Amino acid sequence: MSVIDDLLATLPDGPVLELCIGAFWTAVVVEADGHRRCGLASSLRDDDHHHGGGPAVRGADSLAERSASESAALARSDSVMEAAIGMAAINALLPPRQEGWTNINAEEVIAEYGAGKRVALVGHFPFVPRLRERVGTLWVLEQQPRGRDLPADAASDVIPQADVLAITGTTLLNQTFDDLMDLRQPGARVVVLGPSTPLSPVMYAHGVDLLAGAVVEDVDAVLRAVSQGANFRQVRRHGVRLVTMQRRSRSSNDQQRDENYGKAGA
Repeated sequence: MSVIDDLLATLPDGPVLELCIGAFWTAVVVEADGHRRCGLASSLRDDDHHHGGGPAVRGADSLAERSASESAALARSDSVMEAAIGMAAINALLPPRQEGWTNINAEEVIAEYGAGKRVALVGHFPFVPRLRERVGTLWVLEQQPRGRDLPADAASDVIPQADVLAITGTTLLNQTFDDLMDLRQPGARVVVLGPSTPLSPVMYAHGVDLLAGAVVEDVDAVLRAVSQGANFRQVRRHGVRLVTMQRRSRSSNDQQRDENYGKAGA
């Protein structure tokens, strides 16, 4: 099963209360287990959906009439805008507090893992210049390369060489996550980061060591910010907390699974 299928299998259900597709972020508010909860995902755009083309979001006039589980299932969609709705719904449905959450900064973790080692970072993050000075070798793979970034199609050459693989959570939206994970070498440390990242231990079963995501603490303020085109720095100031979850240790079964992934990607 794909990582999305595994995530969906763990979720409760409930009604969708509100949904907002902003310029940069998509927010879904659900009622689950008697609580009002909000999840975020990056608002990606499909290049082939434009004026006169097919709809980027099918049934866009009736999204709020779907159940939370139906909305979450959109994470399987080949439309990245629909997938963003699905991932935001998944993040809203995940338990609001999980054992092992910490406030460790993702940059610090990657720097610690990558000291003197080779790091592949999928996605250009603001901390790239600082991180480049703190690790042995840093390759940045980006759909729209800038500066010293490498194009995304260099992944098959770069990722198998990396001791540390850090992946943006948006790879779950464009359905590249599983393929990227198949490229990693056995034993590579894996970090998934960004507000789209699902904070679920299900991710550990797919080879991830650390999750760095976002939790919405002030639903109404975040919805207002998202609806008014706020970027993440602005959204965060209105009631979002960054948290991390880390797999405690690698068992022999984990290591065997990593080796199997490596063989599958060979």
